[in-house]
Amino acid sequence: MKIVIIGDGKVGYKLAKQLSEENYDVVLVDNNAEKLKIAINKLDIFCVTGDGVSADVQIEAGVPEADLVIACASTDELNMLSCLVARHLGARHTIARVRNPLYYKQIDILKEDLRLSMAVNPELAVANEIARVLILPSASKVETFVKGRVELVEFALKQGNPLIGHSLADAYKKMQIKMLVCAVQRGKEVMIPDGRFVPMEGDKLHVAASHKDLEELFKTIEGTKYKIHKVIIGGGGRVGFYLAKQLSNLGMDVKIIEENREKCEELCEQLPKVSIIHGDATDHELLIEEGITEADAFIALTGLDEENIIAGLFAKTQGVGKIIAKVNSDSRVQMVDALGLDCVVSAKRATADAIFSYVRARQNSYASANVETMYHLVDDQVEALEFIIKDTSHYMNVPLKNLAIKPNNLIACIGRKRQIIIPNGNDTLQVGDSVVVVTKDKRVQDIKDILE
Repeated sequence: MKIVIIGDGKVGYKLAKQLSEENYDVVLVDNNAEKLKIAINKLDIFCVTGDGVSADVQIEAGVPEADLVIACASTDELNMLSCLVARHLGARHTIARVRNPLYYKQIDILKEDLRLSMAVNPELAVANEIARVLILPSASKVETFVKGRVELVEFALKQGNPLIGHSLADAYKKMQIKMLVCAVQRGKEVMIPDGRFVPMEGDKLHVAASHKDLEELFKTIEGTKYKIHKVIIGGGGRVGFYLAKQLSNLGMDVKIIEENREKCEELCEQLPKVSIIHGDATDHELLIEEGITEADAFIALTGLDEENIIAGLFAKTQGVGKIIAKVNSDSRVQMVDALGLDCVVSAKRATADAIFSYVRARQNSYASANVETMYHLVDDQVEALEFIIKDTSHYMNVPLKNLAIKPNNLIACIGRKRQIIIPNGNDTLQVGDSVVVVTKDKRVQDIKDILE
């Protein structure tokens, strides 16, 4: 599968790295020759220097023979125009990164006129991710499958948690909650557990269940139902805008602190239900003055990773129950985990995951099951993939206990019509099912790839 990526920024480079590691034929296009030299030295890809909107440059990059062109340059206009040129040259599919809220509001019209296969809005994706965590605040990450009916959440086991010291089989039996622990991170070790696994304090669990069952799980292990009411957002950029709009519509009390006065005035017009404060979100005195000590959640969304980390750490000292920081640098994400901030989000990662899902779906379009959704978990060490079974195969209607599933692979849940099944050994797979697979093998393209 030949893929041309236009734009060697954070997203373009991350995509080129991941796709080349999976042996896709990748060409990276960018105006900056120095940045491309770095990419060539580190990655097994081909690079073309030039303007991605130029037909000549696209022809040199092999766009007419490309299966997919991904435009993730710095401006929406360049991305959309690059995709339009690519389709005219013969590219089979195109994806554009579109960040402007005005453009994205009418994305369906733009997709049709520009013949886009997909449009990705990184800031909206991150806002959605944060909103899911605030709705289920005991979790540090929440990913959704089966059109939102199944959630895969991450949370750490703290002292006193009743799951500690008991096998998962015993916990399932005692709690009688339809859930499945799909992956466990213990220090630097990552495991896909079976029923004999015994969780320990400090473990990070990834659990699949319906939203209702997850609420019951957290109520059981925490003894109370924790809800978010008052939220302070540091930074009024696009992520802050999308997030505040969602949270205010959910009835939460939302306040944005933004340093740019013009942006504050725009936000006041766009978000009448939200309090807009002109000021520096990293100013400790201002945060105290604006009620950080009474806030249920603080979301650090400034343009600098360092400022977000520092503001989040200050909020932690003030007793804020839920702290989320936007951190795009992979190296800083690992540092943040060590500092104890319970949730980190990245526009780069959210964009790459959305595009990766599409690539996987196109790659296995002739397989018995299509990839519908894909997320990277535990620092990219584990993948959670949602397959839609479209054709009969040898594994159909066979009890799962009779299928020889490879080590480090797990069928986490099955969506069948309106039913959500947390599977046991007697359940079977059928045509039309949505099946969520959790795996440490990053080369899974079809359900049969997890079978011996």
